[in-house]
Amino acid sequence: MLTEERHPIIVDMVKRQGIVKTQDLMKALNCSESTIRRDLETLHNEGKIKRIHGGAKRIYQIDEELTVSEKSLKNVQEKSVIGKVATSLIEENDVIFLDAGTTTMAMIDFIEKGNITVVTNGIQHASLLIDKQIETILIGGRIKQGTKAMVGSTSLTNLQSFRFNKAFLGVNGIDIEFGLTTPDPEEAAIKKIAQQYSSMTYILADHTKWNKVNFVHLFNLEDVTIITNDSKEDLSLFKEKTTILEAK
Repeated sequence: MLTEERHPIIVDMVKRQGIVKTQDLMKALNCSESTIRRDLETLHNEGKIKRIHGGAKRIYQIDEELTVSEKSLKNVQEKSVIGKVATSLIEENDVIFLDAGTTTMAMIDFIEKGNITVVTNGIQHASLLIDKQIETILIGGRIKQGTKAMVGSTSLTNLQSFRFNKAFLGVNGIDIEFGLTTPDPEEAAIKKIAQQYSSMTYILADHTKWNKVNFVHLFNLEDVTIITNDSKEDLSLFKEKTTILEAK
């Protein structure tokens, strides 16, 4: 196969899959490793793909953050499945942090353990938890309009007073090179404190969050466990760096 024929196929595979391994490209194109490496180098220099160790990934753009209303309409079934799996990890007497966000909110429908304490920075989360007669602490601070999350210095001071068995957090992007990211520095600060003071941190992320990068870095992949639904993305490279629980 000619170079001019291989390059469009490689770019298309990277766009569709997000990340493609060198070995998979060798099989698909029936080429040697040295040929694929040259192709990837050329496409990388042309700005069409991003070379990474062991393969290639698509070029990313920094996404804008949606409002909570916009997020609530997206991937509802996937978020419910992820929320159910996440809730199954909660045990009696746990003290947990529940991050503001629509995927973490999906957990609340499935919480059956009565003897737990939930600390949250989500106004809507707190209201739903109280309706279920769950011991709930809403940290103070300034209300962020778009996401209805408590943020700011008061929130950080409040949060540093607690210690958690588990923290359940949302993110906006998961990338093999840049780790986990989110658009807002103030919400990022809350997530980082929650992770720092928690024995276990779980990231709830549907398939739309993979191979995305946002403005603020949160964690490296090895710092957390990720709960996700079945994904069209190839997660094999991610699984080399982090624990992934697949919700089905």
